[in-house]
Amino acid sequence: MKYSENYIKIMDISVNLARVGNWTADNYDGKRNLILKFLAQTDKYLGDVKKLSLPKDVKQTILRFEKQFKLLRDEASRPKNTYDWAERALTWANILQHRAKLA
Repeated sequence: MKYSENYIKIMDISVNLARVGNWTADNYDGKRNLILKFLAQTDKYLGDVKKLSLPKDVKQTILRFEKQFKLLRDEASRPKNTYDWAERALTWANILQHRAKLA
């Protein structure tokens, strides 16, 4: 099965968010450097996605995600509550996974 570039790029973000969410929930202190590295990579992916031609509803989701991702990224080095932070990352991973199918 061949996937569209839009699908692949959005799934790259979704998979990274799922990884960092799980790492944060399981062992934030042990995985902190890896979490920050993957968030930097995710930031690049988001920049790539913003350049794509996306359906209007998917584009709106990406714009909402961008605002929330900035908060996640800014809080990542010292989240007040690692479980809350992880839950937000995992929620967005799920949302983007479903939106990728529409892209």
